[in-house]
Amino acid sequence: MKARIKWIENVSFVGEAESGHAIVMDGAPEGGGRNLGPRPMETVLMGTGGCTAYDVVHILRKSRAPITDCVLEIDAERAREDPKVFTRIHFHFIVTGKGLKAQQVERAVHLSAEKYCSASIMLAKTAAITHDFEVREAE
Repeated sequence: MKARIKWIENVSFVGEAESGHAIVMDGAPEGGGRNLGPRPMETVLMGTGGCTAYDVVHILRKSRAPITDCVLEIDAERAREDPKVFTRIHFHFIVTGKGLKAQQVERAVHLSAEKYCSASIMLAKTAAITHDFEVREAE
């Protein structure tokens, strides 16, 4: 996997992935940025959330669970001193489906956390990571 980061100005950068997609990252105005995009550490958190949500949806669909929606809410804390690594991350999954069983969702969340999500397993080296979920019935 390869990526390229190009400095634009001040503390603004464009990150280009090997897949051809790009994202603008910028700093807060108080740090010299113009707030043109998410902060680099926000992209790490969003990427991790995307990784684990992908796993959960994929696992549920593969097991033919009747999933219709998945939203992941993330709450994280970082160290106060440099390096300001993530110290705590909580993932709250809201999974919707028709007749979806809590046991199916619990299994998918567990498999992602323990086996498949490279990003969250990597961040668990510095952060205490917790998960919970709720199952909603589709209308």
